[in-house]
Amino acid sequence: MTAETPFVSRYERRVKIAQDVVQSRTELDDKAAFDLAVHVVRVLDTVPEKTR
Repeated sequence: MTAETPFVSRYERRVKIAQDVVQSRTELDDKAAFDLAVHVVRVLDTVPEKTR
């Protein structure tokens, strides 16, 4: 008996981590926290490597 694990991309994991952090520090609902997390991850992805 094998259990199949659904594929979760690194991007989805990063968004979930950001969403969890946002929700732990605010009173935003799931949708608002997810939307903010997507923006946070996009911004982090666009920051030049030297700046990070």
